[in-house]
Amino acid sequence: MAFAVIPAIDVTHGVLGRYTPDGPLPVGGSDGDPVAAAARCVAAGARWIHVVDMDLAFGAAAPDTDPVRAIAGSPEAPAVQASGGIRTAAQVGAFLTAGAARIVLGSGALVDAGAARDALEAAGGRAIVGIEVDGGRIRSRGADPIDLDLMTTVGWLSALPVPGFLVTAVARVGGMAGPDTEVIRRVARSGIPVLAAGGIASLEHLRAARTAGAVGAVVGRAALEGRLDLGEAFAWAAA
Repeated sequence: MAFAVIPAIDVTHGVLGRYTPDGPLPVGGSDGDPVAAAARCVAAGARWIHVVDMDLAFGAAAPDTDPVRAIAGSPEAPAVQASGGIRTAAQVGAFLTAGAARIVLGSGALVDAGAARDALEAAGGRAIVGIEVDGGRIRSRGADPIDLDLMTTVGWLSALPVPGFLVTAVARVGGMAGPDTEVIRRVARSGIPVLAAGGIASLEHLRAARTAGAVGAVVGRAALEGRLDLGEAFAWAAA
């Protein structure tokens, strides 16, 4: 099975953004246009685009589904994986209605097993669970920080109809140090497919994630800034 390389488009107030410990900040690549950035990724061979609603993650009252709708409805029409603090069944429904092919349920949803189950059911099999890991524990970024035992949480999630996990190494986000392979290995032992994120900036890093048990990776800053050649990454993944 081909390894999935999924470029990430982070959006704040309708323009490209980046994560900082103090919250999202706009960036200037592709003139700040998420649709243009997605088109560049698709031109390089992307079949999926990971679109992050950074404002929802950091406490916005309602999701901004416009970027998902615009990218999913663009002439290139990639499949969109919507992410960014998605916690409720209503938010899941909003992004699916906007055209998302898959939802990432945010780590903040994991404090309430019942609500997480409801959101997963609302997705009808089209949601994976985001697990943000810092210091070996689930510690979400954003407006509602949580602190949960990693493997205990993975254990009860494994009893639900969860088609996959997106495991993000929080301390490595925006850096170029490579994936947290130990965390990938630990979560992959659940038997549920794992996408890796955080610190991935080269083919070597992609290989390391795959060797650790990931079935794919979300790549952000390195792809947006051109440090990771997406065309080369897609060719490697398909080989």
